[in-house]
Amino acid sequence: MAEGKIVEQPKIEKPSAIIAPEKRPEFSAGFSERISPKIEKPKEIAKPQPANVKELTTAVSPAQVFQKQQAAAIDSILAEGLNEIFLKMPPADQAKFKKQGEETVVKINKLLSQTRIQVNKIINLIRKWLQLIPGVNKFFLEQEAKLKADKIIRLKDR
Repeated sequence: MAEGKIVEQPKIEKPSAIIAPEKRPEFSAGFSERISPKIEKPKEIAKPQPANVKELTTAVSPAQVFQKQQAAAIDSILAEGLNEIFLKMPPADQAKFKKQGEETVVKINKLLSQTRIQVNKIINLIRKWLQLIPGVNKFFLEQEAKLKADKIIRLKDR
């Protein structure tokens, strides 16, 4: 606004009493333009957008890459030697076994990411997962759980 010009804000009491300054007979067109305030809409502030949004969303830290590789290695260790047994299961049991196996991989991966490895918890997770196999021998279950846990711990030592 220019210096020296007095700008008054009109007081609005009732919406029905508002008359546009151009339609008021006592004001000339030039005078009403000088008195009536010009209301400008606030300019929208542009948010800075990165050049490629996909690059930011697909960026993966080295720790995440390592966790995924470790999970894949754990999965292959757990699946080792169980292919034939898995194929003999009914489809409903296969789905349950597979889902429980994926959850076991995630839990073991979390346990391995800790500073202190808790071997008993890893063995218990594997044993609990292997118990889903129908008609499994108790001794086979114990032996497989310990062998798989040893391989997983060796994986951590690398």
